[in-house]
Amino acid sequence: MNAQELVARTLADIAARDRDLGAFVAVCDAAQAKHECERALASGGALQGLPVGVKDILDTAALPTCYGTPLFAGHQPRSDAAIVQAIRRAGGVVVGKTSTTEFAFLHPTATRNPRVPGHTPGGSSAGSAAAVAAGLVPLTVGTQTGGSVIRPASYCGVVGFKPGYGALPTPGLKPFSWSLDTVGLFTANVETMALCAQAISGRPWAQGLEDGAAPVFGVAWSYPWESLSASGRTALERAVAALRTAGATVREVTLPAWLGEVFSAHDVVQGWEASRALADEYAFERDRLSPTLRDYLAQARGVTDAEYAAAQDTAAAGRAALGELFDGIDVLLTPSAPDEPPPGYGSTGSSSFNRAWTLLHVPCLGVPGATGATGLPMGVQAITPPGEEALCLRAGWHLQQALA
Repeated sequence: MNAQELVARTLADIAARDRDLGAFVAVCDAAQAKHECERALASGGALQGLPVGVKDILDTAALPTCYGTPLFAGHQPRSDAAIVQAIRRAGGVVVGKTSTTEFAFLHPTATRNPRVPGHTPGGSSAGSAAAVAAGLVPLTVGTQTGGSVIRPASYCGVVGFKPGYGALPTPGLKPFSWSLDTVGLFTANVETMALCAQAISGRPWAQGLEDGAAPVFGVAWSYPWESLSASGRTALERAVAALRTAGATVREVTLPAWLGEVFSAHDVVQGWEASRALADEYAFERDRLSPTLRDYLAQARGVTDAEYAAAQDTAAAGRAALGELFDGIDVLLTPSAPDEPPPGYGSTGSSSFNRAWTLLHVPCLGVPGATGATGLPMGVQAITPPGEEALCLRAGWHLQQALA
């Protein structure tokens, strides 16, 4: 099947199956898709016409960009986000925009979880995770400010990759918290993730993926912000046992107390920045915001400049101390989410096992294959030092092989 045929089949599949899933909010028509495919193939990029879905918090000139809110219904940007341009240069074809929560915060989307019907797909990259989980597209783009790549990947049973802060470009992203917002990716497996992430980033992240011995893994059973749930413990125990059976070294580690301070600093940084990033929307359109977002912004406006500066100092100190965290290990394993996907659609779940790592700007990879206490999907998160995206992906490959 050539690229044109693959894109045409993808569009037909979305039209036939996405009505009940709600992963996409806008899709290319046949003429647009043909044009995009021709441009992608002309680039000579490694993706060679691969269909891609992009979270609707990122600007696209050929498709409307509504940021998950009726405030921007029909909004048509004049240029593409930098990540969209990078995908095109890599040979990918953006076939549609995936559903996001309102301004990528907590108000749930209409997207359903294809792996666990009746349970949330997570947020705010719900559409991106669900589209891959349903097999509609092989690659989607999401963003993470708290846990919005790793958590929905866990709930939907797919791979979610949040590279280090700024490793994938953010211009053209509607900001929520500019020192936290990070572009990430979703795929069905780690091999596809490594190849796609390398093609888009232009960095050698896939090199050595399957070569050599597994890195040294560390696992912590106690966290300075909350206790492990039964499902979190079950998932980690499964991962540790599988890795040891496969011959990998797994060492138990004690997390430093300063990680709790970093965890708390995340909320301060996010609140101060969000109240400014969405200042106009709050000032002029607050009655059209969801109560969830409106109440959050009202509270966030109370974060002082001094509190923000102190929180950023805490973040900087944490980044400087990362050598201590990884002393004796290459990769840290944690649950991707605190629990299995919650039932119902009133909540997108908690990002408590992601926030500290997002603030620390480190690479994180969510790998599916474990389950929680009742047998529902639980991902395991591999975390590496800054700049070690290739190591993160290699660790995820070994984890995926062990869990298979």
